[in-house]
Amino acid sequence: MALSTTVKVHPVVLFQIVDAYERRNADAHRVIGTLLGTVEKGVVEVTNCFCVPHKEYEDQVEAELNYAMDLYDLNRRVNTQEAIVGWWATGNEVTSHSSVIHEYYARECNNPIHLTLDTTLHGTRMGIKSYVNVPFGVPGGKSGCMFTPVNVEITCYEPEVVGVQLCQKTMTMGKKTVEPMLDLAQVAEASQKLTALLDNVLAYVEDVLAGRTQPDNAVGRALLDMVNSVPKMTPEEFENMFNSNIKDLLMVITLSQLVKTQLQLNEKLTLLTTL
Repeated sequence: MALSTTVKVHPVVLFQIVDAYERRNADAHRVIGTLLGTVEKGVVEVTNCFCVPHKEYEDQVEAELNYAMDLYDLNRRVNTQEAIVGWWATGNEVTSHSSVIHEYYARECNNPIHLTLDTTLHGTRMGIKSYVNVPFGVPGGKSGCMFTPVNVEITCYEPEVVGVQLCQKTMTMGKKTVEPMLDLAQVAEASQKLTALLDNVLAYVEDVLAGRTQPDNAVGRALLDMVNSVPKMTPEEFENMFNSNIKDLLMVITLSQLVKTQLQLNEKLTLLTTL
């Protein structure tokens, strides 16, 4: 695998790793597991993972490989698109046992990646790193391999963005659980965030025009692309489009409320008939 490989990790993978670390045995210093996902054009997208029970000693590593394969086979029945792309471990560094574990995953997939997640919060943050195993040596002489860092990013599907934003509210609200908001409340909150972002953009443009801020070409090109991507329409056309979308949203909300009411009535009628 080329060193230009990019690893994209979904939030659910990080949540599963943290959950496995919290549920580890009392004598376990770190947790390892299998990474599942897809590989396409030098991009490894990690969409799922699971924990593999193991024990580490000074000179050897014991892992329940049969359990790992059984769990992988069960996952393949649910999602045939997810394949083994590497393995993960908690901690902030590659240990002496990592090469032994990596050899097993090298037999299960081509060029596996190794992902580390620092659950000990070394450096006051949960650092995430990704590595590929690169062979090196002298032709005709000794050879070896080393773990080389590659670029790693956090990526999200649209439903995952909503879930992550909901989880982030537990950091500021002082509650461990947060109830999902109604559709109209989500629209109002999104509108407030959009308004704040537009205010920041306008303030930046005004500062650049007034000479208070040094202009950035990258930011200017991004703003130009954003402006050009907005379809041109008259205020009357925009108002008609906005009103029609609002009507559709209100209709969906009304229908969902009617369905919930109907289900509640059906439950009550079922209870009455059983009495």
